[in-house]
Amino acid sequence: MTEREHHSLRIGPASIAFRRTEGTSPGVMFCGGFRSDMTGTKATALEAWAIEHGRAFVRFDYQGHGASSGGFTDGTIGSWAQDARTVFDQVTSGPQVIVGSSMGAWIMLLVALSRPERVVGLVGIAPAPDFTEDLIWGTLSPEQRLELLDNEVLYLPSEFGEPEPITLKLIDEARRHLLLRGRIGLTCPVRLIHGMTDMDVPWITSIRLAERFSSLDVRLSLIKDGDHRLSRDQDIALILEAVSELVVTAGR
Repeated sequence: MTEREHHSLRIGPASIAFRRTEGTSPGVMFCGGFRSDMTGTKATALEAWAIEHGRAFVRFDYQGHGASSGGFTDGTIGSWAQDARTVFDQVTSGPQVIVGSSMGAWIMLLVALSRPERVVGLVGIAPAPDFTEDLIWGTLSPEQRLELLDNEVLYLPSEFGEPEPITLKLIDEARRHLLLRGRIGLTCPVRLIHGMTDMDVPWITSIRLAERFSSLDVRLSLIKDGDHRLSRDQDIALILEAVSELVVTAGR
């Protein structure tokens, strides 16, 4: 299968694109970040690792992202989490280690909370739970908040290209899914990796997250010169090491 080729499944009128690598269990599922897609460096590196080790692996695009249908501004945390749950239910089988990058770590947690019996490990890369509230709404000026409330969309500058459209629907709906305000009742092993030069998600977010888990098997790796993307060779190696540890431990 070439990079342009993928399978798809239906969620109502929507088409969700995914790529599946057959292999042994526990499998690995990757959840991408805000406005990213399944062709990114971390997703493809994980797939290459899975192929090399004969491990089952799935990557996919949320609605409004990559090769999936739908408009980005129609999406919410809840709808993207439902996309991930549908892929988890229909495309994966048996126990799974879920890997989530940035917003994908928030999605990863929501999936794990709804399917705890099948999730045997979590790897969060620059995890950004509650980012809509803490890192967007909480940092807007009074003028920006008024613009968002009046127009129901606000365009924020992005160092990665075109301005990012932030909808009022995204902010409001996300409040149903906030996780850092209480206990996260997951008991599986958790590995968090965060760069200390991350300009998008402060590394203190990972410390806050680690404190919230019911699990006692939680480890946080801080990379002093690591940025938000964590896509350098040495970053990828650390991610693969964490994933490998969890799938081997869970498979015993």
